[in-house]
Amino acid sequence: MKKKRNYSLMIGLVMSGIVLILAVVGQFWTPYDPTGMDAAARNAGPSLAHIFGCDNFGRDVFSRIMNGMGTTFFVALCTVLIGAFFGTLIGAVTGYFGGWLDEIIMRINDALSAFPSILLALIFISLLGTGKYNIILALGILFIPSFARIVRSEVIRCKELEFVKSAQVMGAGKFRIIFVHILPNAAVSMLTAAAVGFNNAVLAEASMSYLGLGVQPPEPSLGLMLSDAQAYLEIAPWSALFPGFVIVFIILGFALVSEGLRVRQSR
Repeated sequence: MKKKRNYSLMIGLVMSGIVLILAVVGQFWTPYDPTGMDAAARNAGPSLAHIFGCDNFGRDVFSRIMNGMGTTFFVALCTVLIGAFFGTLIGAVTGYFGGWLDEIIMRINDALSAFPSILLALIFISLLGTGKYNIILALGILFIPSFARIVRSEVIRCKELEFVKSAQVMGAGKFRIIFVHILPNAAVSMLTAAAVGFNNAVLAEASMSYLGLGVQPPEPSLGLMLSDAQAYLEIAPWSALFPGFVIVFIILGFALVSEGLRVRQSR
């Protein structure tokens, strides 16, 4: 029987690939200097010279989007890596060993999950200060509980399977069983969680930068571009329209990847 094509995964990978390529290229080359100002081009509309128009400082919107996507990707990627690394360690150990350690850590997880993530991020930023690296640290800490819970569930599910029992009988160490036998079988679930986490990190970074608590000027950021453009929506709507569209495009692409991975796992 011929398998159905996973169109969600295919389309999501194409969309995410386009954004990733533009983000990487934008760190080395852009049509114009992302921070260069041109008084003569202030609020200029889309044209052949500036395909996405210019903002209130005469900066090319497309160049700033290319460069700002790299910043957004960097923040989101580092956030997911921090959350995934520590969340995997915590979830793997608590899921396999259980007991009082599992109870204490999971109750802490529940307490952190009960608060809105944006509110907790604001608290962390108020303590740490604004800036790209502080928002990475704050969001990374907030992402640990979600990864820990997913990995814990997968470890609890896998540790009762036959291949784990066989490894135990053969004398494999507990940590070897966890990291060599169990976690590779949870890879798809972890990748799905990472795709969802990436989307959440993009939204959180854009929200923090929009509020002036994330990436600081003059470094471009999609959320910061939206914040700068809100006062000029009537005379230069393209300054907000295109960065907003790119944020939606990024989120939709990774959402399709996440859905595609979920469908692939269920087959």
